Amino acid sequence: MPLKKINPTETNAWQRLRQHFAEMQFVTMQEMFANDEKRVEKFHIEWDKFLIDYSKNRINETTLELLLELAKEVALKEAIESQFNGEKINETENRAVLHTALRAKIDDHIVVDGKNIAEDVQFVKNKIKEFSSNIISGKLKGFSGERITDVVNIGIGGSDLGPAMVIDALQFYKNNLNLHFVSNIDGDHLFEILKPLNPETTLFIIVSKTFTTQETLSNAQKIREWFLKSAATVDIEKHFVAVTAAFQKAIDFGIAEENIFPMWDWVGGRFSLWSAVGFSISLSIGYDNFEKLLEGAYKMDIHFKNESFDKNIPVILALISIWYNNFYGAESEAIIPYSQYLQKLAPYLQQSVMESNGKNVGRDGYPVNYQTGNIIWGEPGTNSQHAFFQLIHQGTKLIPADFIGFKKSLNGNVSHHNKLMSNFFAQTEALLKGKTALQAKSEFDKKVTEAEISFLVPFKTFEGNKPTNTILIDSLTPETLGSLIAMYEHKIFVQGVIWNIFSYDQWGVELGKQLANSILNELEKEDFKTHDASTNFLISKYLN
Repeated sequence: MPLKKINPTETNAWQRLRQHFAEMQFVTMQEMFANDEKRVEKFHIEWDKFLIDYSKNRINETTLELLLELAKEVALKEAIESQFNGEKINETENRAVLHTALRAKIDDHIVVDGKNIAEDVQFVKNKIKEFSSNIISGKLKGFSGERITDVVNIGIGGSDLGPAMVIDALQFYKNNLNLHFVSNIDGDHLFEILKPLNPETTLFIIVSKTFTTQETLSNAQKIREWFLKSAATVDIEKHFVAVTAAFQKAIDFGIAEENIFPMWDWVGGRFSLWSAVGFSISLSIGYDNFEKLLEGAYKMDIHFKNESFDKNIPVILALISIWYNNFYGAESEAIIPYSQYLQKLAPYLQQSVMESNGKNVGRDGYPVNYQTGNIIWGEPGTNSQHAFFQLIHQGTKLIPADFIGFKKSLNGNVSHHNKLMSNFFAQTEALLKGKTALQAKSEFDKKVTEAEISFLVPFKTFEGNKPTNTILIDSLTPETLGSLIAMYEHKIFVQGVIWNIFSYDQWGVELGKQLANSILNELEKEDFKTHDASTNFLISKYLN
């Protein structure tokens, strides 16, 4: 059944949350911690290898009760069942939304259009496994008989961000292959990627559902030209692989049919790293580790699907986000992983979150009268502490933040890891507590005059009361990374259900593409059309 069309602002829970916010907006977390010694016990979840502490938020038990009531009123439970059952909840494209099926078990019965898709998924997994092992072991070689040493993934958006993030995050587990990513249509970037590569030892993966994406195909064609300067057309079969739904277009490009991996309509690009789009992941860390990534996501799927909402990690995180977005007016959320391995997590989540929930039309077809979506940004700690933390601590904007940390260092450098994690814990404490004027005064040297102290104290005072979620994980493994990514995927889904929007289309991406194709024709043929005055002016300056 399709998702219900319920304006959240018309629910009883929303009205009660408005009244509750009026009572809560001036209550500080410092007060709530002081008045409830069991606060942390009430507001944390321990699951598998994860600890989620959400006690450092501007919520109390009533807040949580009302948010959970909101989830019930918008039929979240039914929505979750519809997604996992393969219902066509992406109504504007008439598609099911089943990236969860990509990490399901072979004996799971998942039906789309009357067909059990589990067998198709397993077939592709087996193909990824065989191809990966043959490349990694050197069984499959390049046209000159040399082993493949480098792999270039050619894609954009979900065909690039997901695999690039995972491979960067799991580089501790990488094998002998070197992975490279080409996405931007910037020719200079393409040149720099190709410059150190040897065509005899490089495998190229073209990832495009339609095999028509301008950036991907332009880069692929240029790489093909570069390759053919050293090889014959027949050699393309040994060096090019495609992940696409357009088999014939890939064959016309010169790719052997056995080197084409399918894509399905029921998997959106930004949620596709679990599919053959993640072939580059399997090549980088080996299929066994790729399978562990899927296993971790599957564990989170089962937790999300079956756990009661009050102990459900994605649901709780989504509800807290709704609380800040729609009642406190917070427009952005920061993602702060205390691991350099996760430096690409925030850019990855920018697409996942903002392309999914950046919508202004409800599922009923009418403009929404409330805020949707979140601006996602971030940077690993401790780098971020020396970049934008000033704004979070003493700026005028409310910026909820997720702090992600790990108990163990992968490389066993305990001294460095203790220093890293001391900052991890210290920052959430500082954001909670702040620093009073009295504390600031006590830190001055006795040589400082009273007049100087009086002047400086306001600048050294922090109000605190800045909300954070702490996500503490045992260690960064393929499995825990899979769970972490799936956690954010399900958080996105919950928010979309509550906001009464379709999270799995992205029509807003199309307009710019259409105009770019039109302008490209003008630039190449100088057949000018009328644009707005500014665009006309800029094009004329570019050409002259």
